[in-house]
Amino acid sequence: MSNKDQYLVRAEPFYRAQGREVELYEAAYAARLPVMLKGPTGCGKSRFVEYMAWKLNKPLITVACNEDMTASDLVGRYLLDANGTRWLDGPLTIAARLGAICYLDEIVEARQDTTVVIHPLTDHRRVLPLDKKGELIEAHPDFQLVISYNPGYQSLMKDLKQSTKQRFTAFDFDYPEAALETQIVVTESGVDAELAATLVKIAQTARNLKGHGLDEGISTRLVVYAATLIGRGVAPQDACRMAMVRPITDDADIRATLDHAVDASFP
Repeated sequence: MSNKDQYLVRAEPFYRAQGREVELYEAAYAARLPVMLKGPTGCGKSRFVEYMAWKLNKPLITVACNEDMTASDLVGRYLLDANGTRWLDGPLTIAARLGAICYLDEIVEARQDTTVVIHPLTDHRRVLPLDKKGELIEAHPDFQLVISYNPGYQSLMKDLKQSTKQRFTAFDFDYPEAALETQIVVTESGVDAELAATLVKIAQTARNLKGHGLDEGISTRLVVYAATLIGRGVAPQDACRMAMVRPITDDADIRATLDHAVDASFP
């Protein structure tokens, strides 16, 4: 197996389009334009990237960004071994060399002085300078950069610079409409459609509280978690509290409101 093959998405990820995002992404990839995905936590951004990598039969390298991530974590660093030092490529460098789709998940979690290293890859230059190594990598013709973030968590300390944003094409993602979300829950968890629809309705109740006590609504991912627990014999009320209510808030009043919605849904 080649280095490239190990990053291929082997099985088709389950994804159902909410609009024209699949064909629009294909157009962006054909032009090798960088892509930015914006939307709330757990609404399907990462799954969409996996699906598109599978559909295009391109390797995918995913990086979960965090506030401690340095530029060296992305591009690479020298390591000490028995023979002295050796260079180890970072995930961004590997993707640029191999021609993979490099997906930087939750890019705003990384420090701004780290994210600037992607700039030369997102314009006509398509290069990655390895300053510590004294090497300039020309990105493989198949290379594409994809980033994602949650606009709901924007702040002065955690936001992308305009100089970064304006290097990307962009998609807005949101939670699917009820019928599609129900289908997703059924497919992912194996529960019946009636139960899935009930869980989706509870999630929508929570999403209506966003900005009124909740920073973020119940994600589709959490709905699937609840359905999975129920499918394994956990009582629906317990599964909903465990997977859909307790993870999203510590506020006693909000919890009580959501617990009441759960009890009303499963009398």
